[in-house]
Amino acid sequence: MKNAIRTIAIAALAFALVGCSSASTGSTSTKTSGEDKTIKVGATAVPHAEILNNVVKDVLAKDGWTLEVTEFTDYVTPNTALEEGSLDANYFQTLGYMNDQNTSKGLHLAAAVGVHIEPMGIYSATVTDIKDLKDGATISLPNDADNLDRGLRVLVQAGLLEDPGTDEYVTETTFNGNKELNPHNYDIQPVEAAQVPLTLEDVDAVVANGNYALEADLPSKHPAIYVEQFDQETSVKRTNYVVVKDENLDTEKTKALVKAITSDEVKSYIEDTYKGSVIASFIDTEGNPVD
Repeated sequence: MKNAIRTIAIAALAFALVGCSSASTGSTSTKTSGEDKTIKVGATAVPHAEILNNVVKDVLAKDGWTLEVTEFTDYVTPNTALEEGSLDANYFQTLGYMNDQNTSKGLHLAAAVGVHIEPMGIYSATVTDIKDLKDGATISLPNDADNLDRGLRVLVQAGLLEDPGTDEYVTETTFNGNKELNPHNYDIQPVEAAQVPLTLEDVDAVVANGNYALEADLPSKHPAIYVEQFDQETSVKRTNYVVVKDENLDTEKTKALVKAITSDEVKSYIEDTYKGSVIASFIDTEGNPVD
């Protein structure tokens, strides 16, 4: 009987020790999580990853943070990776694109802060003046809903197409074959955004996103024959934002990243490096300046 009691006592003691050990492990795990000072950000290469690697990384390091940048070549997977949790933030997209992806893909993303605007440009390998673009010319532009609408409105701004008179998204079908809205009978061909600059030799003109135009060195090889113009409303629509999961808007990582990416160092880098091809735009989602 004594042996049985002794066995029970030893077992109870072992259980208690295991319980203490488990509690201690849980406490250590919480502490480790609290000391996570690495911020993982996904971005397209130019100018986003350049800005992150060349400036933001050093600014964050001064406050004890480590920045890890993953480069993407498309506009889809950075949001998928953020939704799935392999990234803390991404930096490449406008509010319109983010909202469209939230709706169409069932994502849960939110804008943390605006950083810059990349004006869309119309580029051509055959003409140097937009007035010389011939009737029936073929024009390629991005095929995702937000950038397709934007590109078509740049063509309206440039006087190549007529204003469709709606704030709803328009597509190539709005204009192709429509003599009233497309009096010069341009053949508008949407392609994947990253591929637009690569079509330049096969079409008469392209309407390219700023980041992909810079990657392809279009401003140097074939200077834009028209550059997108902005008013206060379109500045908010066209600003590229740092985006996070909506549940992480107020985390320490997000706050640190927002502080670093809207620093004077970043503003100076954008101005000195891109000379108008990229425009600093430190604003919130309502267009209010961020200090």
